[in-house]
Amino acid sequence: MLWVKAFHIIFVVTWFAGLFYLPRLYVYHSMATDSISIERFKLMERKLFYGIMTPSAVLAVLCGLTLFIGYGIGMKAGWMHAKLLLVLVLIAHHVYLGKLMIDFKHDRNGHGHKFYRWLNEIPAAPVLFLVVILVVVKPF
Repeated sequence: MLWVKAFHIIFVVTWFAGLFYLPRLYVYHSMATDSISIERFKLMERKLFYGIMTPSAVLAVLCGLTLFIGYGIGMKAGWMHAKLLLVLVLIAHHVYLGKLMIDFKHDRNGHGHKFYRWLNEIPAAPVLFLVVILVVVKPF
């Protein structure tokens, strides 16, 4: 199970890297005006989302479920229920970022760079802090 735990941490880290970086790409994409840059951002966003973020998310969740079932951790622990709720928030955020990527792909972006700057920091950072605190401190 320690191998599963190690891989869970690795996939969570890579997933979060994408959750932080994709909105940053959206900032620059929304400010781009030339077609070469716009096409480059579309390619980068697609490769990040489908090549790194989504596989990392799936593997992180699968490893997490393996740990949850294998260790039986959290069946009655409040901190685990809170963590699972935050994982659902992260999955929803991931899906929303994918929707925005599709909007960019079809040149339907409806937001400016300031929106994406907020999106870059606000949703993922607090969830990261809370999840780490819940897992390490187990406050309830």
